[in-house]
Amino acid sequence: MINIDKVKKELIQDAMRTFPDECCGFLFGNEKGEEKEIIEILVVDNAKEGDKRRRFEITAKDYIKAERYAEDKDLALLGIYHSHPNHPSVPSEHDRISAQPFFSYLIISLTEEKINSIQSWLLNEDFQFEEEKILEHKPITH
Repeated sequence: MINIDKVKKELIQDAMRTFPDECCGFLFGNEKGEEKEIIEILVVDNAKEGDKRRRFEITAKDYIKAERYAEDKDLALLGIYHSHPNHPSVPSEHDRISAQPFFSYLIISLTEEKINSIQSWLLNEDFQFEEEKILEHKPITH
């Protein structure tokens, strides 16, 4: 389970700001057993060359920056988020191939007018995505 209440507004703002391109960034927080609480996000530029409406890329430099950020703030780097403009919040095969075990992959589905859904995914031992339950306390707004 993952709790995104503290950062939901920031996630939505980043997705809406970058539309129709995919946004991306890192998720930081704390982990207690099976539950993760996301406390902060770090927005990064989508470094994908060419069409950013269907793909995102995070540079090695941004990964290092995220690891240092987590260390400096005494937080765990829990995963990555990105948006799927005009597509469902379900990971693509490209998302699966580039995913790392143990990270949460939060995907925001949106159109120009609204947020459709937010889902989180984890790789299982067979390197397939399984949906991770999001604890919802606040409605999706922007």
